[in-house]
Amino acid sequence: MSGAGAAGTAIAQLLKASGATDIVAYDSRGAIYADRPASERTSQWMLENTNPRRVTGALTDGFAGADVFIGVSAPNLITEKEIGAMAPNAIVFALANPDPEIDPVLASKHAMIVATGRSDYANQINNVLAFPGIFRGLLDAGATEITEHVLVAAASAIAGCVSSTQLNSSFIVPSVFDPQVAPAVASAVQAAAGFER
Repeated sequence: MSGAGAAGTAIAQLLKASGATDIVAYDSRGAIYADRPASERTSQWMLENTNPRRVTGALTDGFAGADVFIGVSAPNLITEKEIGAMAPNAIVFALANPDPEIDPVLASKHAMIVATGRSDYANQINNVLAFPGIFRGLLDAGATEITEHVLVAAASAIAGCVSSTQLNSSFIVPSVFDPQVAPAVASAVQAAAGFER
């Protein structure tokens, strides 16, 4: 993962809550690891909950054999060479906006699935898929906080809006214009938040 600010930390927390066990995050100083020098500190959660193998080095060093890249950082940080070094059938989410960490067309030469935050490419990852339904579900449940359980339920509901017959490498997430998304997310969030009350 490139980017360890608010977005990167929230993504890492949801990945971990969903069962991911080997997340290595990088910021502008390199890999984040538990014993990183005090002058290079970042989010305490990231220090304590990511990088179990204690990987060090620069972002470009971390691609060899990686299954997934998630970028929430800055444009044009990586090249085809890095994506080409990833594991077969790699997944690349280059989400920096308006210009992603790598051109999606170049990433597609090597990765099985590529997503960006842009509407002019396939697999647009956009928070509009989540927020209307999350807020509606929280209001309907009378919830007073947003928990990881609620957010994982919302993500699962979004994923569930793509049927098995629709699912392919260019269609892993529903369109922001899909009218079934907000109600599905609201229902899932209401159920999850109501369960926690």
